[in-house]
Amino acid sequence: MTHRALELLQLDGPSLILDIGCGSGLSGEILSAVTSTDGGPHIWIGMDISPFMLDIALRREVEGDLVLSDIGDGIPFRPGSFDAAISISAIQWLCNAESSEVSPQARLSRFFNGLYAGLRRGGRAVCQFYPKNELQRSMISSAAVKAGFGAGILEDNPGTKNAKYYLVLTVGGGAVQGDITSVVLNMRDVDIQDVRPQSSAGKIESKRKGNKAWVSWFLNTHLPKLQN
Repeated sequence: MTHRALELLQLDGPSLILDIGCGSGLSGEILSAVTSTDGGPHIWIGMDISPFMLDIALRREVEGDLVLSDIGDGIPFRPGSFDAAISISAIQWLCNAESSEVSPQARLSRFFNGLYAGLRRGGRAVCQFYPKNELQRSMISSAAVKAGFGAGILEDNPGTKNAKYYLVLTVGGGAVQGDITSVVLNMRDVDIQDVRPQSSAGKIESKRKGNKAWVSWFLNTHLPKLQN
């Protein structure tokens, strides 16, 4: 899954990457192993809520720096610190409320607003996650869009028990400028459903044929609709 996230990031050179929910550093090891031929080497910083998992990462002597932090409280770094970010099987936990005093919507908002600020303009993030249901999927994508991201969800192996979801995010100001359809435009076996409204210049293509993945794009143009 980390390799898939790197593929979707499409980094073209050495980058500073934030590993969100880094756990014991398994994803970080993959980031550290990227060679110059493949666009590396990358430097990474991992953050996780679990002292136990971070202790394992320390004992494994991973190359990245580690931060003990709850992503539901935000991203504790200076604005524009990171070129990119990845997260593997972590952000779905933001949708859970352990008590009536915990607001999943507020935690999602703090996380995505902090992530948006922490990435440089033109930066990208890819978050692999397992939504429990369509409501959680909608909560996550809506929170990302409200934070300002160009955002889309790619599903690998749809309709199977091995289905995996990837939230692909971009920060405006670079070459992408909020439109992330180019991230998967030339990938094989990927379907795209572009939900942007038709422009005055003509009808936007709604689908690219394939059979292994599905992409639904929630771009900034849909923010008013999602807030209703």
